[in-house]
Amino acid sequence: MSSQEADLHARSPWALHGVHLAAITPATQPIVADVIVPGSKSVTNRALVIAALAEGVSRLSGVLRSDDAYWCIEALRQLGVRVEVRPEAVVVEGTGGSWPNANTEVYTGAGGTAARFLTSALAAGHGSWVIRGSRRMNERPMGELFQALTALGAVITPMSERPHTLPIRLEANGLTGGTVHMSGATSSQFISGMLIAAPYAQSPLTVEIVDHIVQHAYVHITLDMMRDFGARVKELSGLSAMQVEASPYIGREYEIEADASTACYFWAAAALTGGQVRVQNLRYDTRQPDVHFVDVLAQMGCAVDTSGQGIVVRGPERLRGGMTVSMKEMSDQTLTLAFIAPFADGPISITDVEHIRHHESDRLHVIVETLRSLGIAVDERADGVTIYPGAPHGARLSSFDDHRVAMAASLIGLVVPGIEIEDPGCVSKTCPMFFDKLQEIGINIALT
Repeated sequence: MSSQEADLHARSPWALHGVHLAAITPATQPIVADVIVPGSKSVTNRALVIAALAEGVSRLSGVLRSDDAYWCIEALRQLGVRVEVRPEAVVVEGTGGSWPNANTEVYTGAGGTAARFLTSALAAGHGSWVIRGSRRMNERPMGELFQALTALGAVITPMSERPHTLPIRLEANGLTGGTVHMSGATSSQFISGMLIAAPYAQSPLTVEIVDHIVQHAYVHITLDMMRDFGARVKELSGLSAMQVEASPYIGREYEIEADASTACYFWAAAALTGGQVRVQNLRYDTRQPDVHFVDVLAQMGCAVDTSGQGIVVRGPERLRGGMTVSMKEMSDQTLTLAFIAPFADGPISITDVEHIRHHESDRLHVIVETLRSLGIAVDERADGVTIYPGAPHGARLSSFDDHRVAMAASLIGLVVPGIEIEDPGCVSKTCPMFFDKLQEIGINIALT
């Protein structure tokens, strides 16, 4: 499959198909709603890969039906894993770390989690595989993971002029164990991928971090799930090092929790319109770091209530600005904050997110280009942006084939007439039902 063909196949049968433009009509009154958000993409793909490695059968409930999850499931099926998608759950028959199809091609779509977790899991096995992703996934960095896997015995041969990205040929004869040194400065997914594979190394494996991890919480999510499936793991304070014993995962029943990242768009809708939104199926004590976006909204003048069922955000008459916010640990919400920032009463500076230049798009550059096209002043730095208050005008906005751009930019349309989003179907990467959910809370959206 060529890179162009791979890009065309990044959308799955679970995607929002046949839609080229989303036109959003501003809310005529404050949004007041209760919302149930779908399962977490990050948790879903971790659970699928760990269940495939496990001994025995796992039943995963609450699996997110999105492009990323679909391609992860299809990749596992290409490897010979029996995966049954039922209405109420996904059932995975584990392989015990021995992949049935030990010489095949694996396609991971646009999913960074699927690509990085599966590459690691395959390296812990025995076989030879070609691993490809969509056009954009084939541009995203993988070098840190390749280097670590190679140090533990994997043979990785690039199949393009870019040596540190997919596609690759992976020849695996197991991971040796011992100690491997890794950087977490670009993506925590490299660390999580190595950890997921670690129980199948030939001896205990220690992962030592040479600098810092950009999002500690996602590594904690990985470690928690590994323990849930029977792995024996120890970590030092601050995740400077993690040791994993050589012992298999055990299949089990596992419930995928609601996606905190998706919830943030609905809390932001309340913040923008002076309304009130309760996300019913998420708790504040989740490990998912994006739940702390409500703390940022509280700084901006919102009232946040975590004492009852779910999490409630109530918006103020006018959002507060005049602050600097590090979004390092919840960087997926950088776009959300950036696109509500023009409506605050003072500038908002976002820092510590240089790594999001390497996501589905260069998200910092996208913020600048999008806001300037709306008439908003914004300064760009290597690791962030400063956004100034203003009165955005309507415009047709590119989604840059980035799900988070499309979802965050849609928020502007809640208060600004004439906002249209091109290629809104890219939301299918993590939330194909996003526009349906907006309509459920009273937003009029024309999809054409």
